Amino acid sequence: MNPLHQSNLKSLPLIARGKVRDMYAVGHDKLLIVASDRISAFDVILDDPIPGKGQVLTELTEFWLKKLAHIIPNHETDVRPEDVVAADEVEQVKGRSMVVKRLKPVMVEAVARGYIIGSGWKDYQATGSVCGVQLPAGLQQASKLPEPIFTPAAKAELGAHDENVDFEHVVNAVGQELAEQIRDVTLRLYREAADYAATKGIIIADTKFEFGLDDNGVLHLMDEVLTPDSSRFWPADSYQEGISPPSFDKQFIRDWLEAQIWDKTPPAPRPPADILEKTAAKYREALDRLRA
Repeated sequence: MNPLHQSNLKSLPLIARGKVRDMYAVGHDKLLIVASDRISAFDVILDDPIPGKGQVLTELTEFWLKKLAHIIPNHETDVRPEDVVAADEVEQVKGRSMVVKRLKPVMVEAVARGYIIGSGWKDYQATGSVCGVQLPAGLQQASKLPEPIFTPAAKAELGAHDENVDFEHVVNAVGQELAEQIRDVTLRLYREAADYAATKGIIIADTKFEFGLDDNGVLHLMDEVLTPDSSRFWPADSYQEGISPPSFDKQFIRDWLEAQIWDKTPPAPRPPADILEKTAAKYREALDRLRA
């Protein structure tokens, strides 16, 4: 499968292009989501694709949607992507796409953290808390938290940084009942996934979920689920506190970018071929381990 930086389907109306996914309308009630091989870091899309990345993201999302379907409805349908595009477009969607229910997105990044890392670590160092959740003193980088916490973020426009917010921000945005449902479901999804991943030698340090509402106002899990793009996956056998642990996700390419002279605005530095290949291998290993 050749790397796909951007799909170009003519048989369906293009709805939007995200950092990684291209979305097309399938009738009035469904979407075709094509996971490209694009990769974003620090909210900047890199010029070079990661070979096979879109296929890994799609297969992992399908895996988790089935495993977690007992917790909350999701956007999955039984429509094959190959059946909704023109014959000469099948190669663009094969293995990397899903036809899903068209939902009304809830404009909140629902983040669960079981470990302190990334922006959460920076917030903790500055305030002793993350998104208004006070944490114990003396935590180190990558420390395991006493309990997983819900640390939402306000969704930003493409190219801008999502902003960590507190629970009251979510309440003000969507109402008390829906905010509590999103928080509780987020933490349950995270706990069940983290417990399963632990049996495969993988620590899920944190993850973010996307939710949407159907025409009846029923909350659904949607978009990507527990992939290396939306989560931090660490190999348990090399985990230690005090450092940014080795990972199966895009932290690998983030760490390379952090070592470059770059102001985190486009264009990003172009990684050498071996960094792209190693990143692709990290994604594939996460999928292989979790499905083993």
